[in-house]
Amino acid sequence: MIRIGTVGTNWITQQLVEAVALSKRYTLAGVFSRHQDTADAFADKNHAEKSYTDYATMLDQANLDVVYIASPNSLHFKQAMAAIDQDISIIVEKPAFSNRREMAAIMAELKQHPAVKYFEAARHVHTPNFKAIEKALTALPTVQGAALTYMKYSSRYDNVLDGERPNVFTKEFSGGALQDLGVYPIYLAIALFGQPENVAFFPTIIATGADGKGLAVLRYGDFDVTVNFGKTSNAYALSEIYGLKETITIDSAGELTHVEERDAKGQATDLSAADLANPMLPEAEDFARILENPDDQQNVVDYQRWLQWSLTVNQVLFDLRVSANLKFPADQH
Repeated sequence: MIRIGTVGTNWITQQLVEAVALSKRYTLAGVFSRHQDTADAFADKNHAEKSYTDYATMLDQANLDVVYIASPNSLHFKQAMAAIDQDISIIVEKPAFSNRREMAAIMAELKQHPAVKYFEAARHVHTPNFKAIEKALTALPTVQGAALTYMKYSSRYDNVLDGERPNVFTKEFSGGALQDLGVYPIYLAIALFGQPENVAFFPTIIATGADGKGLAVLRYGDFDVTVNFGKTSNAYALSEIYGLKETITIDSAGELTHVEERDAKGQATDLSAADLANPMLPEAEDFARILENPDDQQNVVDYQRWLQWSLTVNQVLFDLRVSANLKFPADQH
């Protein structure tokens, strides 16, 4: 069994813990939270071996194979580096790191610890529906672009409207819409189409100084991908990938729960796989097979592919922020 520790006790950590339990390939060896009562409650609920309020102590004492990091974005880098230094593999919630400098430092540190694996937890690109989109895209004789949408009203925006500064909406924590919901469709675009030639970002800045929503344009030479995302309103539009007469439609560029292909006459063919027991289960199983058998030929190929996606997404997110002159304190360190 893979011994996993967790950082963070929010809903996404809970979903990950439930996914690794369903996979039957992990043991929840440690839970870290800054507050003892929160750590204890999360550990008790999920039958963890032990709770911790000191991250370094968990790394030292829990005998971990891998740690899942779901803290505020600006904290990912130091927590990931600490784990790598202890020869512990890392699963880091997207976006993994704030900028190119942090990513480059992580890659350099990984070279010093060749047994350590780094995964970015982009759950949607590990799902059967993503594979269905890939297959349908490969069959298109012509690709003329895409329009990807992922916009959901955040309950934390109510706090912003009340004059507060929740972490997810502050630049101090490398937050904002691009770094939260925006990373899902950006990841989808990179995984399907590769690295764009150039990018532009048109954000809507809210009272905290962060972006609340925005429009990104990824230019691929002979076609564009437009990405519409935000946390200050809801959207119900389909996402689409345009062929010549064919169109691939996706219910949500973040969830990928329903996928169809429409032919020249608009006739729809459902490409969707069965609903998942947990949307994070496919990535939990993918990461497990790499950790369990890192030298398998297919696992090596898959790991390098995921790593390249992560590197490219990090670059594109940074370039988008540069295009909009949107800077984080983390960029100065």
